[in-house]
Parts: sequence; structure tokens; C-alpha cells
Amino acid sequence: MHEELRAALAGLLDGLPPKQAAQAVDRLIANYRGRTPTDAPVLRDRADVAAYAAYRMPATFEAVRAALTAFAARVPDWSPATHVDIGGGTGAATWATAAIWEGHHSTVLDWAQPALDLGRELAATILPDVTWQRQTIGEGLTVPAGTDLVTVSYVLGELRPEDRRAVVAAATAARTVVLIEPGTPDGYLRIREARTQLTEAGLRIVAPCPHSDTCPIVPGEDWCHFSARVNRSSLHRQVKGGSLPYEDEKFSYVAATTLDATPAAARIIRKPQLRKGQVLLDLCTTDENLQRTTVTKRHGAHYRAARDAAWGDDWS
Repeated sequence: MHEELRAALAGLLDGLPPKQAAQAVDRLIANYRGRTPTDAPVLRDRADVAAYAAYRMPATFEAVRAALTAFAARVPDWSPATHVDIGGGTGAATWATAAIWEGHHSTVLDWAQPALDLGRELAATILPDVTWQRQTIGEGLTVPAGTDLVTVSYVLGELRPEDRRAVVAAATAARTVVLIEPGTPDGYLRIREARTQLTEAGLRIVAPCPHSDTCPIVPGEDWCHFSARVNRSSLHRQVKGGSLPYEDEKFSYVAATTLDATPAAARIIRKPQLRKGQVLLDLCTTDENLQRTTVTKRHGAHYRAARDAAWGDDWS
């Protein structure tokens, strides 16, 4: 699905003056990082939407795919029949959902018609079973009862607190809710707040946390986040002004469900540190919460698994 998305994005900025694209990107960077809560759409016109799609869709796609992959590992025999993407814009999370599961219907809700129009255009021949629907994202939003999956990615930071709570409350009508925010201290705090709201509504946390109890991280001292590798196309490098062929997208997320799912015994919450004959793993665990464990060569297969482990993986 990554290559299909890249192909769909190719040529998107043709005819758009570089200065106009750069200005739109600069403003969107501040918005998606959550510094400008608003009651108006962030994507205002075709130039905004084109810049956003070229700048953010590849990274959003990879972050959402990573979060959904972590959840899917806990429910290997389940797949959604219905999916609602709240504030989905041009549909990156819908592309990511299609990369994990097949045979479902997606509905993308967004208040910016230009974003929905471009999303429909990009997905036209690849994701045919998608409804693109204009909808205010905030108070008054509803999700059909019985919806299998709701995704909300890089949206909560754009909203006023009361709208943020309303969106999460609406999402709890679904069997499974996956929320993704930037991997910043503020993004983590929004996920942490939403996590509490999800558990109070009766959902169980299955990723990344190995439990539904209070997060053991002390706010202000650290934050929970992960990383997804994004391969940059020439278009992506042009819009972002970078020269490297890749970037690492940092994100925070939570996946909660009413399904019969068991979280992992532990989650690797930092990049594993490789030492001579040993691997240091920082873990969030069910019993001891946060801990560092050292895996050495004498652990045999466990050591080999630790050397291959990555930040964000399950661990047992």
C-alpha cells in the first residue's frame, strides 16, 4: 500500500508555486504539532490540501500503520468490517487500515471539503469502498453503534479541549479505537488523557500498554512515544527541504477495545541498546511497570531475539 500511495501522490504539486507550497507547509507544521487548537478546519483550500498530502501523508500513513500493526498482533483472527476515520482529511489512516486488513468499508469524516475531495481523488482506483463525508469534528459528532474500528490520527491537537473530549467520547461507540498523536510531550499528554477517557468508558487497553492501569510515566519527566521509518520520495524531499532518503516519524498512540484481546506481557519503549555480549531493553511491563532488563549471550535464543528486537515491539 505504501507504493500505491506514493504513486497516487506523484505529481500532486505540479503547477503549485513553490513559495505557496512552502508557506502552506510551514503553517501546517505548527498546526499538526498541536500548538494552535481551533474550531475551524486547518486545511482551507486546494493549496493547503496538496501541501499537506505531500508533506504529511507518508509519515501519517507509517505511524498509523505501526499502531494498527501493534493492535492487530493482539487480535490475529479479527478484522474490521466497518471503519470510521475521524478527522481523516485526505485519508492517510484509511490507506494504513487497508494495508493491514481487507474487505472492510471505511468512512472518512472531516470538516474540510477540499481535503475530502483530494482524498477521494487519490484513493479513487485503489480504495474504492470508502465514503468521504463532510462533518464537524467536535461536539455533536456521533459514530454509528456497532462500528468495528475508529481511528483518530493527528487530530486531537487541533481541537479545543471540549471538542477533544467529545471526539474521544464519540469514538467509544466502536468496538476498537486507535488514537495517534505526534510523539512529543504534548502529544503524549493528549494520548494519556484520552486513554483515561477510553478506560472509563469500559474499553481495555491492548497496545502499546501491557495493562489498563494508570500509566507509570511521571508527566514532565518523560513521555511514551515510538518511531516509524518513512522512505521519502523525491516529492517528499522537495516539499520538506530534506536530502536524506528517509526520516523517522515519532508518534504516541493508544489502542483500546471491547474485543477479547490480551495485551503483550511487556513493550519495548526505547530503542534497544546493543553492547558487547548483551542487549539493554527498556520495558513497560504488567507487573513491574517500567524496568530495564539486560539480556546476555547466556540467555541463548532470548538473546538472539533481543538483538533483533526493535523499539515498540512486544517482549515476553
